[in-house]
Amino acid sequence: MREEEKNKSSQESSIKRFFKKRWVFPAIYISSAAIILTGALWYQSSSNSDSSNYDYKASDISGKKINDMPAVEVNRAMENFVMPVTNPDTAVIQKPFYEYDGKKDEQVAALVEYNNSYQPNTGIDITMKEGKTFEVVAALSGTVTDVKEDSLLGNVIEIEHDKGIVTQYQSVKDISVKVGDEVEQGQALAMAGESIYNEKAGVHVHFEIRKENVPVNPSDYFNKPLSALIDAKMTEEKPADDSKMTDDKKATDDSKTTDEKKATDDSKPADEKKSTDDSKPSDDKNTTDDKSKDNSTPKEDSTKSTDSSMNS
Repeated sequence: MREEEKNKSSQESSIKRFFKKRWVFPAIYISSAAIILTGALWYQSSSNSDSSNYDYKASDISGKKINDMPAVEVNRAMENFVMPVTNPDTAVIQKPFYEYDGKKDEQVAALVEYNNSYQPNTGIDITMKEGKTFEVVAALSGTVTDVKEDSLLGNVIEIEHDKGIVTQYQSVKDISVKVGDEVEQGQALAMAGESIYNEKAGVHVHFEIRKENVPVNPSDYFNKPLSALIDAKMTEEKPADDSKMTDDKKATDDSKTTDEKKATDDSKPADEKKSTDDSKPSDDKNTTDDKSKDNSTPKEDSTKSTDSSMNS
């Protein structure tokens, strides 16, 4: 029993002597730190290995893949509107967009005459300087939502972009796209043609940009990003006011009538004067002849009377 107590006491003394040495506790601290650091590095490398095998393309939220829609939306929002022709330098805007708050002469220039009436232009009509047909291209990337034959407008292509914004291409022929096609900016859509609605334009393409079905001036957005139109506050355009168009036409007709009437009034006095001058000598001559005739009659009677008296 005493031996066991003696051995136990000896062991405790050895442990106490061991911990009393100066290098023991620093060694324990360093060893602990090394173990902790090694464990942390091992855990981090294990996590990286798991993430490298992760299929991000397969991840989805509400059934939509993360890498799908955002990229398309961002790309389209950053695209700038361009004129729907391959060579803008030779293009001419034959008929501009009708601005309801524009100047009077600009509004008149933007009226389209059809079937004896005037209508405001809801887009721009583009022609080439040489008057020949040309390739019509997409002004912006998007999805073809409508392709239809229209004898009045000369066929129509509609492309939908982001945020309810669409572009329309009218008066086209040899159409090379169909509904549902995804088109890129600058991709050929058709060839420019003619329309009955605007025969005076000849070979042209009628180009429109609409936001929430409200037409906007395409010239205001060329070389500007789609995001500029998305952020723009829209004001509902006034509908085509037939009475206003009629008043403008009436004013033009009245002016024309006034000019014609003035010209008629100016020529009328001259005609009347000429007529008076022409008729006056004739009347004077007739009067003179009558007077001469009257004067000659008594003379003849007098001569006759004298001859009778001499014979008797």
